[in-house]
Order: sequence, then C-alpha cells, then structure tokens
Amino acid sequence: MIGRITGILLETQPPWLVVDVAGIGYELEASMTTLVALPGLGEKVSLYTHLTVREDAHLLYGFAREQERALFRALIKVNGVGPKLALAILSGMDEDAFVRCVMDDDIKSLTRLPGVGKKTAERLIIEMRDRFPHWEHPDSTLTMAAGTAPTPGSTRDPLADAEAALVSLGYKPTEASRMLSGLENEGSTEAIIKAALAKRMAG
Repeated sequence: MIGRITGILLETQPPWLVVDVAGIGYELEASMTTLVALPGLGEKVSLYTHLTVREDAHLLYGFAREQERALFRALIKVNGVGPKLALAILSGMDEDAFVRCVMDDDIKSLTRLPGVGKKTAERLIIEMRDRFPHWEHPDSTLTMAAGTAPTPGSTRDPLADAEAALVSLGYKPTEASRMLSGLENEGSTEAIIKAALAKRMAG
C-alpha cells in the first residue's frame, strides 16, 4: 500500500496531477479541494494517498489532508459510492461541510452534488452516521500554497480544462457550461473550478 507521496509537482490537469518522486512520475487523481491547495509547478508537495487495485488498472488518489483521505475511505464503503463519486463529493464540499450535512439531515445540499440523487443522499446520511472517522488530528506538516502556478509557455485554455474536469466529476456538459458562465476571468483552471463549485452549491 502506498500511503504517502512526497516529490516535485510536475503537472496538473484536473482532476489529475503528476508528482515526480526520484525520477518516477506518479499520476494521481484528486478532488478539487486538494487541487486548489497545491503549490506551484516545480515545487515540493506531499500528499496522502489511497491505492485502488483493479484487474485492468492500479489507481492512485491523492489528498492534501489525512482527514480528507479518511472521509474518502469511509465514502467508498457506502453501498453504491465508488471512488469517482467520492471525489465528486469531496470536490463539492469539505469534510466539515459534509459532516454538517449528515448530522443535519441536509438532503438538499447533498443532492446538489453531481451523481447524488435523493436516494443516494439518504443512504449517505444513514450509513455515514456510523462511519465517521476520528476527525481531529495534529496539525499536518504539509506546506501548501494557494493556487497553482501556470506551466511556463503553456497555451492551455483554463476554461476548457475546467469544463472537462467538471464533466469528469459527473456534471453534464450543459450544466458544466452554465456553472462556468461569467467565470472567464477567475484565472487558473483550479480557481475557475473552485468558483464554479461554490456557485453551484450557493444556487
């Protein structure tokens, strides 16, 4: 089991990122919450990880906080919730917000997340009440900067990348397009996605 990775951040293409560890580039999938907390490209990063082994692939997921990984692991134990949906949930709200939704029976907020219908929200509330990990933990030694520096000479379109990332999380293309309306000047892909998710949850 790979529990943690420390290396140089080489690339971000939400929801994916690549970390160089002693010359080996590890590709990880992460929530938008983790992606917007990453340092700039070329800087050192340390992430908690979860490895999923399938017949056709070994998939590595990265998390800025141990608490986020703990919630991810609890979510994928819920019937009908796989890694993709778990990441979508973590992208739409942080751990504390999710805990509040469960404790307050807030089905409405949960159903705003992609792939979470009323039945799934009800199942999450019922099953997660007994599956919350221990949320308090010592301060992490992670050093994260706000925002991600653009790749030198990059010609990527942050808005197009943001739309692709939202679709990969489970939003329909038309819905992703609406969420991104008016966010052209937010800056990086991660900043645009963060603003779009905040806009979606507020609406």
